[in-house]
Amino acid sequence: PLIETLSGLLCGYAALHFGFGCAALGAMLLIWALLALTAIDFDTQLLPDDITLPLVWAGLLFNLANTYTSLNDAVLGAIFGYLVLWIVYWAFKLITGKEGMGYGDFKLLAALGAWLGWQMLPLIILLSSLVGAVVGITLMIVLKQGRNIPIPFGPYLAGGGLIALFWGETITRSYLQLMSM
Repeated sequence: PLIETLSGLLCGYAALHFGFGCAALGAMLLIWALLALTAIDFDTQLLPDDITLPLVWAGLLFNLANTYTSLNDAVLGAIFGYLVLWIVYWAFKLITGKEGMGYGDFKLLAALGAWLGWQMLPLIILLSSLVGAVVGITLMIVLKQGRNIPIPFGPYLAGGGLIALFWGETITRSYLQLMSM
């Protein structure tokens, strides 16, 4: 019931935020996929290709008509979204000899880049990293979990993506205005 309730609330907000049309429909599809990926990743520590890869293509398809961003920005978002986490993965692996995240995280960020454009990637990464760090530290302190317990990153990417979908331009504009002072 929690996921269904959250889905209904988020989809209702998408309809209010985007109005009737293609943007609201796309936002609802994105919300459903991100909620499903969040639940699956919490449960299995996996982000299935059956959802992430079609999500990349759907983002590109919706942006053929510049629904959320230009097609060029969407394509670059998909490329950079994948490459950013791929580079982090390999840097971490070379330094520590351990895998720090899974390939599903690369694909999910590529999908979010395809939907929202390359300009939203820094915000998504920042938001997801902050929330992931707070949750991880809280689990270590409150539940006395060790640092070696894996924490899925997909739910935090999904949350950062949803925030960027609804308020990304406002947050980015406010940040840039604050920095120009």
